[in-house]
Amino acid sequence: MSVVSIPIVNRNYPMGCEDGQEGRLVELGRMVDARARQILDKIGPLQENALLATLCIVLVDEIQNKNQNPTVSDDDLREILARIKEIKHKIS
Repeated sequence: MSVVSIPIVNRNYPMGCEDGQEGRLVELGRMVDARARQILDKIGPLQENALLATLCIVLVDEIQNKNQNPTVSDDDLREILARIKEIKHKIS
C-alpha cells in the first residue's frame, strides 16, 4: 500500500492507495482541487468543513445529473448503426 499527498486548496491530505494507483489518485485529487477552487471563486471563502460539505454535495449532484443524462460515445453509435443495418438486412 502506498501513501500519496493530495493537495486540495493549499492543504495536503495523505491518502492511501494500492500500489500502482498513485497516478490515478493524484489525477483525481487535481480534479477535486479544481472543483473546490471553482466553488470558492463563486461563493467566496469557506471554512474547511463547510467547503468539504459543499464540495461533496456539488460532486454528488453532478454525478446524479450525469447518470440521468448519459452521453453516447462514438463506439455506442457505431454499435447502434451496425445493429440497424443488420435489422434492415434481415427485413429487406
